Amino acid sequence: MVHELKIPNPGESIQEVQIGQWLKKEGQRVERDEVVVELETDKASLDLSAPVAGVLLKILKPDGATCAVGEVIGQIDESAKPATAPAAEAAPKPLPAPQIIMPAAQRLLAEHGLQARDVKATGPGGRLLKEDVLRHIEAESQIAPAADSTPAAPPAAPTEAPQAAGNAAEVAKTPPAAATAERQEDVVPMSLIRRRIAERLVRAQQDAALLTTFNETDMSAVIGLRQKYRERFQEKHGVKLGFMSFFTRAAVEALREFPAINAEIRGTDIVYRRYCDIGIAIASSKGLVVPVLRSAERLSLAEIERRIADFAERAEANKIRPPELAGGTFTITNGGVYGSLLSTPIINPPQSGVLGLHAIQERPVARDGQVVIRPMMYVALTYDHRIVDGREAVTFLKRIKEIIEEPARILLEV
Repeated sequence: MVHELKIPNPGESIQEVQIGQWLKKEGQRVERDEVVVELETDKASLDLSAPVAGVLLKILKPDGATCAVGEVIGQIDESAKPATAPAAEAAPKPLPAPQIIMPAAQRLLAEHGLQARDVKATGPGGRLLKEDVLRHIEAESQIAPAADSTPAAPPAAPTEAPQAAGNAAEVAKTPPAAATAERQEDVVPMSLIRRRIAERLVRAQQDAALLTTFNETDMSAVIGLRQKYRERFQEKHGVKLGFMSFFTRAAVEALREFPAINAEIRGTDIVYRRYCDIGIAIASSKGLVVPVLRSAERLSLAEIERRIADFAERAEANKIRPPELAGGTFTITNGGVYGSLLSTPIINPPQSGVLGLHAIQERPVARDGQVVIRPMMYVALTYDHRIVDGREAVTFLKRIKEIIEEPARILLEV
């Protein structure tokens, strides 16, 4: 009996998905509940398992194809036997073109005049990673062309000046082969997640009155606490003590004092929340995802760190579920882990605020009339000026600064 593989309904009003990668080939045996294909939505990835054991009879939609919910993408035959691969398949095949080229990999390709199709992609879903390009460059550098080791031929006898000038003119008209190769283009389809990110960022710029305010924070106290209790914290809770948990707790305290930053505009109403669902921006190989810490006001530092670590691990493995990305009342994004010194983050609609963290740098600052060196971080708050006044935004960010510079305030709630 032949069973159809259909696109399930992921929920959250998702109408289409993209085929990420088929994990089985036509003619291969699959077991019941074995993952056959990875799917991508505009929010997260999900696995589609085989409803029965049998042989993957037909793949109707290839990798990268966009499909509607309920559409049939493959067939499994319960009674068929696995196909025997012919001997010819043992011969090496050309490298398949990568489905998605990561930005860092694209830059390396351009710098070295390489084509994506010449490099083996090892990332999830056939993605070409920076590491793939580096491995290819290293392998190529170890194969020195024989011509490089031979002495250069003596220069030819000079010819008549007019003829030489004519040849030079012809050469000048002909572009070098390497330059032509470097100007080739690789066109890859935009993933649903990247399309969704683009749509939401444009929407935020068009629909909201965005304004950003800045401050700087002395990280000495938090760094001191981490150094003092790092080993004991990890031994007790099984997770490292990071900066994000301190900023999450600080944001919760500040949002309680300034509820407009935790609110949203809904039609002609303002909806104030009595809870704090904090979105934590996490970069993955597919793009930025923002899983949500539900009721963050109830979480301890250890619980926050455990959940963020879990989000980061599953985001890289494309295992974040769509419900974990839905909602959120406020967002924290940390560009400092990539070296960003200062930026203006964009809010995640329909939220009214986003806190941007940046790199920690030792800088000279004035303390009690003396110039001292302190580990400083610039922090930024982008807010929707339609609902949040400048006074509230500035004071909110100042409150974040006060709590981070005196972490004891988190416990004492002062």
